[in-house]
This record gives sequence, C-alpha cells and structure tokens, in this order.
Amino acid sequence: MIPTGDARVSDAPTHEVLLVTGPIHYDFLLPLNPQTRSAFDFLTPHHPELSDPDARWLLLGWGARDFYATVGSYTDLSARAIWRGITGDDAVMRVDVVGAFTANFPVRKLALNDDQFNALLAAISGSFAAPEPLDHNGLGPTDSFYPATGRFNILRTCNVWVGEMIRAAGLRFGVWTPLPASVTLSHRIYTAK
Repeated sequence: MIPTGDARVSDAPTHEVLLVTGPIHYDFLLPLNPQTRSAFDFLTPHHPELSDPDARWLLLGWGARDFYATVGSYTDLSARAIWRGITGDDAVMRVDVVGAFTANFPVRKLALNDDQFNALLAAISGSFAAPEPLDHNGLGPTDSFYPATGRFNILRTCNVWVGEMIRAAGLRFGVWTPLPASVTLSHRIYTAK
C-alpha cells in the first residue's frame, strides 16, 4: 500500500537535534521550540532564561555525580571521582540554556519527525529524578545539575545514556555506546545523512 500524502508529511523529519562532544562525553542540544519548552517547563523556576526570546538551545547531559558535578576541569579530577565512576555513582542531569552559536567543536545532527522528537523529549525528561537542582555550582555561569534516574558506572556511561535516548526516540543506534567514539560510529552508521 502506498502511504497517503498526510502520512509522508507526518513522517518527514522536521526537527534537528544536535549532539555535541568533548573529549569523553556527548550532550544533547535540543531546539528551544514550543514542544521543548513545554516538556521541560519544570526547569523554568531555576532557569528563567528558558523564556528568553534569544535562547535557542537547551543543553542536556547525564553523568556521574562525583565526576560530572564536581570537576570543573580535568585537573580537578580526584581519585574518588574516578573510582566512583568505575564502580558506581549517583547520576545527575546537566542543564544549560544556550543562545545562537557557531560550533567550533564536533557537532552531529539528528533529523527527527514529530513522533520521534516527542519520544526523545519524553525519554530525556524522564531521566530527571527531581525538579530541584543540586546545591552545587555548574561547570559554567548558567548551568546546573539535577538528580537523575539510574546509576552511572563503567558499563553504563554518559554515552550509553545518549544511545538509550536516541533509541527511545525510535532511531536505530548502537546497542552499547560507552565511549564518544561509539556514539560517533553509531551516528555515522545509522543516522548521518
């Protein structure tokens, strides 16, 4: 059976989500459209910049509390944070609001239709364990950390979580993506256009 015109339109990718990486970690950049603002409305009391018309992206990442929320740079890395990252640590979500930017770092793009985008928003928002941020400074002047669901360990890393979120959106992606290279390879194989 040939799909109708309406089915083709609804299945067409209309949302672009970015994956940004550092040396060991990927984060999501979600476009701050009405769907994203609605899904993450619970963040507005602590991030009023979500309502700023110049805000363009919502940065979200998941990681180990001792490492992610206490390390300003790699020189701050403690033996405790490394050990807990290997053996198990509470998870946190990192949140930041970003305006327009020109990427001078690797950016990977995901093209999603409405259903996929809504599923991604639901999966990521479901990763928050509480709507109140931790009493801890972020990595920059405007970001913050929130308690997250799950536990971080060497087998379930921040990059594994990224893969879980992408698969929850209904996209094909690597089954286990523990390293940035795993995310990069999965993106190249399954989602790159």
